[in-house]
Amino acid sequence: MSLKPVITEKATKLAELAPAVYAFHAGTMTKPEIIKWVKKEYKVTPVKVAIITLPGKRKALVYLKKGDKIALA
Repeated sequence: MSLKPVITEKATKLAELAPAVYAFHAGTMTKPEIIKWVKKEYKVTPVKVAIITLPGKRKALVYLKKGDKIALA
């Protein structure tokens, strides 16, 4: 299972306002699974994860410590 970054105008504005918050499409992953995946893939430890459930999809907001970054290329 993997996460796909949300790259939209709204997600980009969120990243500019709060540089330590990243949005991902969560699918069916749970918060502990998301934390484990982010640690493995990006070598950073999330401070917290919030899951937003929308009709037909789920997004995960991953909060990092100030100064930590995820390179979404």
